[in-house]
Amino acid sequence: MRVPDRYPLASWRAGGSGSQKEAASGLVGVCASSRARSAGSREGREGRAAVGDCRVLSRGGPPHAATMPGMVLFGRRWAIASDDLVFPGAFELFLRVVWWIGILILYLKQKEKLNCVGGALLNSYLIVLIILLAVIICVISAVVYVSMKGTICNPGPRKSMPKLIYIRLALFLPEMIWASLGVAWIADSGVHCDKTVVNAIIATVIVSWIIIASTVVTVIIVFDPLGGKMSPYSTSGTDHLDTNDSSQLLNGLKTAARSVWETRIKLICCCVGKDDHTRVAFSSTAELFSTYFSDTDLVPSDIAAGLTLLHQQQDKKIKDPEEVVSHSLVVSQESDLDTELENCHHYVQFAAAAYGWPLYIYTNPLTGCCKIGGDCCKNRTAEYEFIGGDHLNCHFGSILHTTGLQYRDFIHISFHDKVFELPFLVALDHRKETIVVAVRGTMSLQDILTDLSAESESLNLECEVQDCFAHKGISQAAKYVYQRLINDGILSQAFSIAPEYQLVLVGHSLGAGAASLLAIMLKNSYPEVKCYAFSPPRGLLSKSLSEYSKSFVVSLVLGKDVIPRLSVTNLEDLKRRILRVIAHCNKPKYKILLRGCWYELFGGDPDNFPTELEGGNQVDLTQPLLGEQSLLIHGSPSYNIFDESPRESPTRYPHLYPPGRIIHLVEDDSSGRSCCCSTSRYSAKWATEAEFSKILIGPKMLTDHMPDILIRALDSVVSERATCISCSTQENFNTNIA
Repeated sequence: MRVPDRYPLASWRAGGSGSQKEAASGLVGVCASSRARSAGSREGREGRAAVGDCRVLSRGGPPHAATMPGMVLFGRRWAIASDDLVFPGAFELFLRVVWWIGILILYLKQKEKLNCVGGALLNSYLIVLIILLAVIICVISAVVYVSMKGTICNPGPRKSMPKLIYIRLALFLPEMIWASLGVAWIADSGVHCDKTVVNAIIATVIVSWIIIASTVVTVIIVFDPLGGKMSPYSTSGTDHLDTNDSSQLLNGLKTAARSVWETRIKLICCCVGKDDHTRVAFSSTAELFSTYFSDTDLVPSDIAAGLTLLHQQQDKKIKDPEEVVSHSLVVSQESDLDTELENCHHYVQFAAAAYGWPLYIYTNPLTGCCKIGGDCCKNRTAEYEFIGGDHLNCHFGSILHTTGLQYRDFIHISFHDKVFELPFLVALDHRKETIVVAVRGTMSLQDILTDLSAESESLNLECEVQDCFAHKGISQAAKYVYQRLINDGILSQAFSIAPEYQLVLVGHSLGAGAASLLAIMLKNSYPEVKCYAFSPPRGLLSKSLSEYSKSFVVSLVLGKDVIPRLSVTNLEDLKRRILRVIAHCNKPKYKILLRGCWYELFGGDPDNFPTELEGGNQVDLTQPLLGEQSLLIHGSPSYNIFDESPRESPTRYPHLYPPGRIIHLVEDDSSGRSCCCSTSRYSAKWATEAEFSKILIGPKMLTDHMPDILIRALDSVVSERATCISCSTQENFNTNIA
């Protein structure tokens, strides 16, 4: 049974004794069903915690007093919570105290020098400023103290925070007036006092205006355009979603959310262009962001705290032997692992070369400019013509150094880059006797928009595969490369030079996804086609296409790389896990973030930081306490607090899977805390797509996706396996001789 998204707080907020009675009766049923489920089929900590949430919500106290984590000021919700003011408040408090002490010392030491023309005004200015700062310091201290109380889902102890914020904002008015008077008095030509005093007062006026300006900027940053009274965060209007009025309101709110996100994306990508593909990408990206972010009341710091807790919870499970055994999937030990690893080691250079000179300079910061500097100034078009090639000599020079090929080995190089249109190169690899097509990965705002166009579209393929659909943005990019290769005669040109060669497609990240889809499109025309996809996105192919691609596509994934685990459904699962761990956490947010920073930098024992409500801790918490379901503004289509896995995604975002067979480079010692740039040892194994069904949190989840780190890890794995093979061969040879 799924708990209705409008229970229990939304009905309480609707007001009236009748609605409260309905909510109370509904809550009893919810708690009863959750107890039954936890006693029966549902086991583990989540079952006990769900019952605990119901028990705490049903205890005494007025239910309507509960407030969501997002703080409400001036009748609207803001993108900041009442427990977000610990660190900024402490920082401002430090500045204000130092400033107040400095002004007090200045006044006490220099007050004799204020017996000058105009000195009485400056004397009054300093006295009032000292008093005003003292009041501000007291208010900020109260803000910090109150912000430290409670937990993320227990905002009851912080119910006085809005009043304190109003008082603090009200104090800006006299501060601004006094700062303006300070400017006027200092600018008065009739003031003739000691220069030291005047300069000190000028400094105080400047500091006043800097703090005021910083506050204005902060208000602009935390302003939520969707936080008005008729916003998705105001659940009172959407209690009964089966009515026509509330359905229309919800649709209107979703439309407003899409509009806001589309405006934000257009501002960020203002230099991308305004063609049809770009407009489609803007719309698709806005739809994705509004769908994912609009149904929770979490603020950014809540998400950061949730990720921190998930990382520690994840490390805690790794230490649990039962968890390790349960997640150790038996995969087929295929004999061609070494062969495919060697092929990956060879073709990864082409995938890196497709990025051009930026990646080459990044990986060779000391020698890169010197090596390709001469090529940037040369004009090779007269010597070697590329059919339809949009090439730049700097890119070409880096490609030559990365692949080790000659100029004559390249058929086509294109760095044309638009939304749904990716750069690629075509080269003859005489060492492997292959024609290599390398597609570039994400490197521009246009590529990011292609990545974020995550809805699915059907593919018209000449193969007996049902449910042929894939990631829309990557599918469009693959179609573009396909049309260039076929319609422009690029592949025909290549095979006319080397008709006996085999076609191989490679790419990294976005390029890996496009190369995989391109291989599927070319499979009928070139039955021997192979594809090596490095760090491909998970949300790429339908289940049928993923199975179909296993005969000719090999994917390589490094460590905890987030991209091969990234899909819309996995993001929904991550959101569910964040909501759960936040709702079950009994620590204040500032402690979570401090401990999280320490844990990421220096490590520690995750068992020393309990994250769930246990035993007597529940009794100590002050009302009201929000359950994880209460963190949802309205029903998320894939969220279910009682199921371990998300529900079926909507048609627009169905479950998608990674391409081909997967080689996973696993870090041998992941228990210790090592720096992202430190040397790690990896081992290779065949993996199943199920091993990438959850996003793993950790400091290497992003760095493991970098192509240079992937190449270094692959180098070490291949060399170690080659050494082991040679050692075992030598031992067998010596044994036979003996």
